[in-house]
Amino acid sequence: MDFYQDDGYTGTNFDRPAFRRMEEDIRAGRVDCVLVKDLSRFGRDYIEMGRYLERVFPALSVRFIAVNDHVDSGRGKYDLLLPMKNLFNTQYARDISDKVRSAIRAKQRRGEFIGAFPSYGYRKDPDRRGHLLVDPPAAQVVRQIFSLFESGTGKVRIAKLLNQEGVPCPSQYKRALGERYNNGRRLEGTTYWTYATIHRILQNRMYLGSMEQGRCARPTLHGKAKKQAREDWVVVENTHEAIISREQWDRVQALLNARGREPDFSGAVGPFAGLLRCGDCGRAMVKTRQSGGLFYVCGSYKRYGASVCTRHPVSHAELERIVLADLNRVVAAAGDLEALAREADTAPRQERQADRRRLQAGLDRLYRLKKGAYEDQREGIIRREEYLRYREDYDRQEAALQAQLHLLEAQAEPRSHPWIDALLRHGRLTELDRITAAETLREIRVYEDGRLEIHYAFSDIQDSPP
Repeated sequence: MDFYQDDGYTGTNFDRPAFRRMEEDIRAGRVDCVLVKDLSRFGRDYIEMGRYLERVFPALSVRFIAVNDHVDSGRGKYDLLLPMKNLFNTQYARDISDKVRSAIRAKQRRGEFIGAFPSYGYRKDPDRRGHLLVDPPAAQVVRQIFSLFESGTGKVRIAKLLNQEGVPCPSQYKRALGERYNNGRRLEGTTYWTYATIHRILQNRMYLGSMEQGRCARPTLHGKAKKQAREDWVVVENTHEAIISREQWDRVQALLNARGREPDFSGAVGPFAGLLRCGDCGRAMVKTRQSGGLFYVCGSYKRYGASVCTRHPVSHAELERIVLADLNRVVAAAGDLEALAREADTAPRQERQADRRRLQAGLDRLYRLKKGAYEDQREGIIRREEYLRYREDYDRQEAALQAQLHLLEAQAEPRSHPWIDALLRHGRLTELDRITAAETLREIRVYEDGRLEIHYAFSDIQDSPP
C-alpha cells in the first residue's frame, strides 16, 4: 500500500509527479486498487478520465474506488452518470480558469504587477501588493546600460564591458538573491551578458515607470502560452518609480530606430545564413574573412571572447563541398526524383494553408478578446470608456489581419523550386545556392573537433558527414 499526493499541481492534466509514479507502480504490478476521495481528486479532464477508467485500469486489472461519488469498479459496470460527473468537473475547472484569467486582465489594466519576477532593476513592494520598488544595485546597472548606449557604445560592447567588470547578468543576480528564477530564452549554461539581454533592457518600458504586461497569453485551459504582438501588450503609465527619465528614454529609442536595419532581401545572402550553429554553446555561427578566405566561427566566441566558448572554425568552401556532396547522397537515396518533385511542390501550398490558419487564429483571438472586454464592461470590471478604447484597438487589429488574409488569397501560385528543376535535368545538384539551402536544410551544427551535424528540412534525416 502506498499514498500518492500531488499537492499544488492542477488536476486538469495527468502530467503530475505522484500520478506518474503511481502509474509506474501499477504497470509494475505493485498496485491493483486505486482509492480516491472523489472523482475530482483523480482528475478534471473528462477525456483522460474516461480513458483511464474505461480502458487503462480494466486492461491492467486495477480496481477504482471514488468514495464520495459512490464509484467502485469492483461492483460491475460504472453508473451511466459517471461521464456526466467527469464532464461537470472539467467544466468547473474551465469556469475557474476563465474567471482567473478575467481577474488577471483586470489587474493588468489597473496597472498592478501580477508576475512572479519583476524586471531586472525592480523588486516587489512587501507592503503593497502589485506595486514595484526600485532595486538600487540593479537599477544602477540599468542606468549604466542606457548611458553607455546613448554615448555611442554598441550593445555587444556593453555586454563585454559588464562581463569584464564581473557584473552578474539578470538571471544570475536573481538567483543570487535566492529567487528560483529561470530564463526560458537563455541557452543552458549561459551565465553572461549578451546582445539580446541589452537589447531587451533598452526597449523595456518598465524603466520609464510604465507597467508593461501581457507579453504572452494562454488561449486555452491546456494550451501553451504564446507570445503576443507588442501592440497587444497591456501598458499602464506611471505605476511605479522610473529608473530612466523620459528625455533619456526618448533619445535612446530614437537611436535604436536610427540604428535599426531592414533586411536586404535583394542583396546577396550567403547560402548558410541562419542555418549554422555552434554545436557546443548553441549560438549562431558568424561570418569572418581571413587570409585563407571566408570562414565561420562561433558567435559567442566572436562577440564575448574565449572565456565563453571556443572558435569552432569552418571554411565556407569546405562546408559547401561537404553539404553539397551529402545532400546529393541523401537525395539519391530517395529514389524516385519525380515523386520528390511532386512532394516538394506541395510544400508551398501547405505553407500558404498554415499562413491562412495562423491569420484565422488571430482573428478568432481578437473575437474572444472583444467578447471578453464586453463581458468585463457588462459586469462592471472595466468602465465603458475603457471598453470602447479596447474595442477600437481590436477593430483596428482585425482590419489589419483581414487585409493580410485578402492579400494571401490574391497571391499567385508559388513558383517552382530551382533545385528540383536541377535534379530533374541533371540527376544531381550541381551547386548550392541560397534557395536550395533554405529549402533543404533545417540546421547545421559545427563542433570544435570539426565534426558537422546536418539536419534536413524535408525529413527527419540527421547526418554527420566525415
